[in-house]
Amino acid sequence: MRSYLKYLLLLFAVTFSYSVLAQTVQWRDQHKVKRKETIFGIAKEYGITIPQLLEANPSMKQPGYELKKGELIFVPFSKEGDFKPDGTIMGKTGRTAKPANPVAPVPVNAVRVGIMLPLHNQDGDGRRMVEYYRGVLLALDQLKSEGITTDVHAWNVPKGADIHTTLLEPNAAKLDIIFGPLYSEQVKPLADFCRNNGIKLVIPFSTTSNEVGSNPNVFQVYQTDATLNNKAIAAFLERFQKSHHPVFINCKDTSSQVGDFTSSLRRQLELQKIKYDLTSTGSSATDFSKHFDATRPNVVIVNSEKSPQLNEVFAKLDQMKKTRPGIAVSLFGYNQWFVYQDYDLDQFFRYNTYIPSTYYYNKAADKTKSLEAKYSERYGEPMSKQYIPRMALTGYDQAEFFVRGLKAYGKNFKGTAAEVKYRPLQTRYDFVRVGQGGYVNDHFQLVHFKTDQTMENLVY
Repeated sequence: MRSYLKYLLLLFAVTFSYSVLAQTVQWRDQHKVKRKETIFGIAKEYGITIPQLLEANPSMKQPGYELKKGELIFVPFSKEGDFKPDGTIMGKTGRTAKPANPVAPVPVNAVRVGIMLPLHNQDGDGRRMVEYYRGVLLALDQLKSEGITTDVHAWNVPKGADIHTTLLEPNAAKLDIIFGPLYSEQVKPLADFCRNNGIKLVIPFSTTSNEVGSNPNVFQVYQTDATLNNKAIAAFLERFQKSHHPVFINCKDTSSQVGDFTSSLRRQLELQKIKYDLTSTGSSATDFSKHFDATRPNVVIVNSEKSPQLNEVFAKLDQMKKTRPGIAVSLFGYNQWFVYQDYDLDQFFRYNTYIPSTYYYNKAADKTKSLEAKYSERYGEPMSKQYIPRMALTGYDQAEFFVRGLKAYGKNFKGTAAEVKYRPLQTRYDFVRVGQGGYVNDHFQLVHFKTDQTMENLVY
């Protein structure tokens, strides 16, 4: 009974479909392995056979496999005596029997949502997408409490899978919106399927496909690095070129991922005949200090997004402030710096830091803390700190935005911020059309950590 109730609570009308060649295995739940648990004990707890559990978790079949505490494993529906997605119980004879507490039929006005992503526990991609999917479910719970009903179907579409097989599922063509895929080679067949069946397709993460340029059913959340660099440079120039003295700090980071941004920014400053200074974390305190202007504020640009290099910059700035306390300094950074809030937040405030980004994870916000608590309560573990942006918050915001938009506007929904009355936890969305094709998220902001210990989002 406990597993039945857990299933009803977590998945209500959700079907996990895991395709391996031509075979489909449906999952009813995920189980987090506890200390000293065994495969036999887990199978017994859920009323399934060991072969059924192994079939749903192919890695268990590998030689030398051992259960590990904290591991997530998938629990399939049993062949008999268990709930099916339609609320019936499979009897021993193979016929369906009426359940004691049947699941209510899906309302005719429900928004039909599909998830086609790698939902598995085999690698980082799968674990990230499972967390994203859990965020979607939490959003749909909230929407349900407001009277917005949904009918949800989720398929595991791992790397290398033939998505055409998934699209043969009877429920696929009945959807209003699909979130996915993760892999570029799966985008075109899924986008074509959505156009042919009048389904909105949200591509939640980066791909190399350009279907958005020709397919009006596609909503592409990801913005290219080149686009974001151009927006960041434009925001920098608008905010600082007339009032601040730019100082570039070389951190000797040979693996830096921000070289295109810093070199492009320097080129724009030179074209506009704006003087800037260059220094290094390896410079002496005296040499480092002389590159900062005492008559106007300085804005520092670091040529690394990494934590060790950023900490070296903080150390140099702290040292300089001791001898020149009147020097005004701001920092212009990168969204990777959001990861470092646990230990660098005070420094972000102290140095009046600006971070150009499409999102902001505010760990101190009441709504964020509330959702994180709900996530931990429901899934028995916290959201992973490894992922920025937070995957569960990404799924939550996207489900809230698109389901609300579809409910209000149906097939006429264009994805503009003005159409949806929802304040996001992490990421704002405001889509613009690409020619005669689909829609790309155009939202961009500067997240400002002010010296008075307050925050502001400056939207561009």
